[in-house]
Amino acid sequence: MARIYPHILLTVCFAILCHLVQGHMIDVPASKKECYFEDLHVNDKMTVTYQVGGGGHLDIDFWLTSPSGLAMGKHIKQSTGSISITAEQDGRHEYCFSNQMSTVVDKIVSFNVHGVIYVDDDADTVAPIEREIRTLANGLTAVKDEQEYIVIRERTHRNTAESTNARVKWWSVFQALVLFAVVGWQVYYLKSFFEVKRAF
Repeated sequence: MARIYPHILLTVCFAILCHLVQGHMIDVPASKKECYFEDLHVNDKMTVTYQVGGGGHLDIDFWLTSPSGLAMGKHIKQSTGSISITAEQDGRHEYCFSNQMSTVVDKIVSFNVHGVIYVDDDADTVAPIEREIRTLANGLTAVKDEQEYIVIRERTHRNTAESTNARVKWWSVFQALVLFAVVGWQVYYLKSFFEVKRAF
């Protein structure tokens, strides 16, 4: 039974971690904002990381407020960012992505919300294996964030490469048409230059 206990504890902690880490991708329309909330208790920790994956200059406004309406973090016109807070009061903490600075272009935003429920870290109550599991869970969260960041960067670079490829293709077609037009004009001009005009 003693050997099964660490495996069960590890499985339960991993399930809790998967539940607490949430990844989302949203579309924020022009001149609008999208807001979400998390209910936290005192000393709970929350981290919101985000990245703009498409639209305009790849920037967005982001802020996070406490239940009393105080700003706990704010980013203006950023393409990527992260805000970590420790709840100072119980209640609904709201975070918003605003595209109100743009009147035409929608923005695609990918974001993750990580929550850590506060547990007193007394040496008497927390086993060493539980501490190691928490450290492992934090490391897994960091790896997941990095992987999602890489996926979004790859998508952005692929879109740029495809756009450049399309422009090069159409520029080549345009050059070919101009070349054929110039060749046709030269043949016509040289032909008319060597024609003998008949006198009536």
